Amino acid sequence: MARMTSSTTSCALTVGFDLDMTLIDSRPGIHACYTALAARTGAVLDADLIVTRLGPPLEDELINWFPADEVPAMADLYREMYPTYAISGTLAMPGARAAIEAVRAAGGRAVVVTAKYEPNAKLHLEHLRMEPDAVVGGLWAERKAEALREHGASVYVGDHTGDVRGARTARALSVAVATGPCDAEELHGAGADVVLADLTAFPAWWDEYRATPANRTY
Repeated sequence: MARMTSSTTSCALTVGFDLDMTLIDSRPGIHACYTALAARTGAVLDADLIVTRLGPPLEDELINWFPADEVPAMADLYREMYPTYAISGTLAMPGARAAIEAVRAAGGRAVVVTAKYEPNAKLHLEHLRMEPDAVVGGLWAERKAEALREHGASVYVGDHTGDVRGARTARALSVAVATGPCDAEELHGAGADVVLADLTAFPAWWDEYRATPANRTY
């Protein structure tokens, strides 16, 4: 997956996608990795609870289970263990591949912007044979706007209220999918412009969106 820079010019629309619980169901893999982390460190971790609130940065979760001064080391250890435990168990979300393909088929660009550690995000996409035009990791909520602006994204698709905030900060259209920890009401309340049940609804919405004269590119 070649990473494109802001110097790349195109008349086509660029769509940003979140990763966890938007494009991929990483709950089984993350559950396995936290279970392995607990076994290795002797810490008491509730992996069942953890996977119900995916989205924010790893450190924001670890602070619930480890003393603050241990969190950086635990984050490094988790990320080191992640490829062994979390990649093979992760599944594509329904409609994920079709959503990326719909953007590409229309001559657009698909960019993944995620809070996940970028090398691990790329491992997921390679394993699941998803091929976005760029992957940017390590950005959460409003900071996602940095990458969305860099790549000229006019639409950002995510499952969390943090993704809505990122889209709005970037002045991109916020398209939310109710497949993660935030339900449709929360996503609407956070200011999402569009809320879809899941990505299987994205291609039809995308066709309608592009058909609107104000959203066409030439």
